[in-house]
Amino acid sequence: MTDFEFDDEPLDNWMPIGPEHWMRQALVLAQQAAEEDEVPVGAIIVHQGRVIAGAYNQREQLADPTAHAEMIAITQAASQLNSWRLIDCELYVTLEPCPMCAGAILQSRIPKVVYGAVDPKAGAVHSLYQLLGDERLNHRCEVIGGVMAAACGRVLTEFFERKRKMGKK
Repeated sequence: MTDFEFDDEPLDNWMPIGPEHWMRQALVLAQQAAEEDEVPVGAIIVHQGRVIAGAYNQREQLADPTAHAEMIAITQAASQLNSWRLIDCELYVTLEPCPMCAGAILQSRIPKVVYGAVDPKAGAVHSLYQLLGDERLNHRCEVIGGVMAAACGRVLTEFFERKRKMGKK
């Protein structure tokens, strides 16, 4: 899990909050992942104007190929709401979801996904596949891509540059 502190106060309906506000919180988690030598991807889930889940990649720590930020955050949110249906939630993630995460997003019925950087090698939202908008499936999501893309991409680029300098990955 994470030591990240979320603002527990619900937002007033009149106070406009843009997607950048939430993406900054996901970026904090991505940076925490980098500090723990995990691929720096962070995700938060917002329910009715308040963060109810937040996670970062933990594949190395947990020795679990499914321990992506989105998967962990979805599990946390379902537990928090005591329901697998996350119908009033929004997912903010620093990297375009992969096929596994896109499948979990669809299965959990999250209606809105906001991501930062595109993933040309594994992206399943816009880059390689368009799973979240596929009309053949029983659920689709509103998707907003490219939110704070430069900052989200920079965290990943810097992480992999450090790894290459160390002779890893």
